[in-house]
Amino acid sequence: MIAAIPTQEDVNLVARELAPDVVRIRFRIAEDWSGHPAMYFRVILSDEVSWDRLEDVTGRVKEKVFDELGLAALAHIPYFRFRSESEQATLQDAAWD
Repeated sequence: MIAAIPTQEDVNLVARELAPDVVRIRFRIAEDWSGHPAMYFRVILSDEVSWDRLEDVTGRVKEKVFDELGLAALAHIPYFRFRSESEQATLQDAAWD
């Protein structure tokens, strides 16, 4: 468990543990809309994650990131957004790469 603000490498390790369902996870630290410290996680899911598994996979991702990165010990509020590989290929949002 990470006891400090995680690095992208820490996040990459968690993403590798969640493969093949998770392609990659990117994050940034900023304030949320209310001025509280926050961590924004952008998760690219494999196109093989079907609708009937989506809730299970996203729940597992949130739980693993929260536990492995020690987010309970931090003052930052975690926010998660999910996107499929094909959706990202269409949108080509650089922040998600």
